[in-house]
Amino acid sequence: MTEAVAASRQSHRPANGSSTTFISSKKQIRTAKRHLPKAYSRELPRLAGGQSSGLPRVYDIALEVISHGDGRVDPESLTSFVAAYQTVTPLNIGELWALPIMLRLALIENLRRVAASIAANRLGRNLADTWADQLTETAEKDPKNLIVVIADMARSNPPMESPFVAELTRRLQGQGPSLVLPLTLDRAAPHRNRLDHSADGAGENQKQAADQVSMSNSIAACAI
Repeated sequence: MTEAVAASRQSHRPANGSSTTFISSKKQIRTAKRHLPKAYSRELPRLAGGQSSGLPRVYDIALEVISHGDGRVDPESLTSFVAAYQTVTPLNIGELWALPIMLRLALIENLRRVAASIAANRLGRNLADTWADQLTETAEKDPKNLIVVIADMARSNPPMESPFVAELTRRLQGQGPSLVLPLTLDRAAPHRNRLDHSADGAGENQKQAADQVSMSNSIAACAI
């Protein structure tokens, strides 16, 4: 994520956002190591199947709490969730004691997931910016070679996913008929449905907003 932040030209987040996340995560990891020894963790009941197979059952509960609250944790919702869970499967005293630490670890995992998503999105937008610069410059100064640059971009196999496509569309749309062709490349991409570029851009903005909310909620919860 650090590399993505350094290279990013367009960001909807303050420059110190990644450092805040990193510091918060390190602090939570130190707290977890101090209060949850490995020997104690090994004694906790573990799940035998599913996506969390082999992990402590109480950690899976913490992940579910974080997921349902989009990174937000409050005593009322936590109490209700655990009470509902125990109507089906009672937790032992060791699991209940470990739950606060497992919540911290689940928050770290959520921060990692969101940070990875933000970093990947930024890299996609940065790559789109690089190609948009080349395309617009060639269209202005050497239009005969524009098709060569478009072919180079196609051969580079760029990620035809929302961040790249939305940013490329934003940069090239309305820049003239010669720059319409690059915007159709996603339609020829294998195993991909055609994009509604306007809807794709709106969807990308919504995803960015959701990621920011989840990260802010997780950082705030870590401070509790």
